[in-house]
Amino acid sequence: MSYLHDFQSAVQWLYKLRNKGSKLGLKRMERLALLTDNPEKKIPSIHVAGTNGKGSVCAMIESLYRTNGYKVGLFTSPHLLRINERIQINRVPISDDDLASKVSYLAALASKHFTKSTFPSFFEFMTQIAFQYFSEASVDIAIIETGLGGRLDATNIIHPKLSIITSIGKDHTDILGDSIASIAYEKAGIIKKNTPILINELPQEAEAVIQKKAKNENAPLFKIRDLLKDEPSPKTNLEGSYQQLNARVSLGAINLLKKELPIYNYKSLEKIEWMGRWQNLRLGSKRIILDATHNEEACLQLEENLKTLLIKYNQKPIILIGVVGIERAKALLPLICRYSKSLYLVSPKQPRACQINELQKLIPPTSKIKSFSASVETVFSKSKCLIGNEKDTILVTGSIYLIAEVLTRIKGISKDPVGQDFI
Repeated sequence: MSYLHDFQSAVQWLYKLRNKGSKLGLKRMERLALLTDNPEKKIPSIHVAGTNGKGSVCAMIESLYRTNGYKVGLFTSPHLLRINERIQINRVPISDDDLASKVSYLAALASKHFTKSTFPSFFEFMTQIAFQYFSEASVDIAIIETGLGGRLDATNIIHPKLSIITSIGKDHTDILGDSIASIAYEKAGIIKKNTPILINELPQEAEAVIQKKAKNENAPLFKIRDLLKDEPSPKTNLEGSYQQLNARVSLGAINLLKKELPIYNYKSLEKIEWMGRWQNLRLGSKRIILDATHNEEACLQLEENLKTLLIKYNQKPIILIGVVGIERAKALLPLICRYSKSLYLVSPKQPRACQINELQKLIPPTSKIKSFSASVETVFSKSKCLIGNEKDTILVTGSIYLIAEVLTRIKGISKDPVGQDFI
């Protein structure tokens, strides 16, 4: 389209598309891919789904292949600071010019072949751009993270060398169903005929659903507890026993593909960079930890890290929390009240964000914690944290939208006009 002549106009166009909402289903995506000569069929890939851990596993697998000399595509969501983060090769985000060019091309193509009611969604456009970008660059392997669920996710048009399911827990229940079995059914939708599937430790009812799907598709099923049962957990710099499990899954994936893509050096697992996942920063003498926690399963992981933090520094952190979705807040508030020195409540700048008064009502009546109404702007400025004393630890947790707002604020950069979205 002629008016999508630069990065800013392309981003603004994507922003408008995003505001129309997400669309599950594969028909639009399959048609869009066909119109661009199916680039997804020209790239070897690994497909990763899961309630939690899929982003970390993608980052680990990408790092292992990249540091062993392979050219690696990485497609993940949401982004934190800039939309370009979603599409990377060897951890370098797609350039503004390349993204703008591909948006303009795809927008013009789609306008000729889709109606207003059938027009592809924001996430479908981003997924297709990733496939084209990776294909044109002739990547050795592309690591593709699902956006939501799996069965009807836009990424599910690929035929990967390996599918991975990292975890099954309750999240997005309004879309994926409110039982472990129904959520497992949606995640298991990424299993393809005669294609190996690797699973992490999962609830028994979830494993049963996945086993049935794998059998129906004649897909070899590998369980990480069996695949690496005699091997010690690999070392990783990411904190928490759950990250040890994620590292094992990553190692399992590498082992399953070692004939085609052999690697010999595993040291990169000790240098994983993944923003917003127990990410440690220093602002003056204060320790800042950023950790997105958006469902019940993630709450258990957060509690483990909080216990370790308390032992390590012998003091409770100050916690800043903002949540999108009242059910998530119900799981999170009672937990953090037990581990926090004081609590700062904020409302992320998102339509579905919990308001501060809603968060206040979820503080247990028996809790003696001091809570304060706040905003990101009153707590942080560029390179500074405006609350707490010297050597305090400030934990920012809850929605990944909040993590993005905080990072944008302390880095002193302009907010991405597209904003952050789960898909």
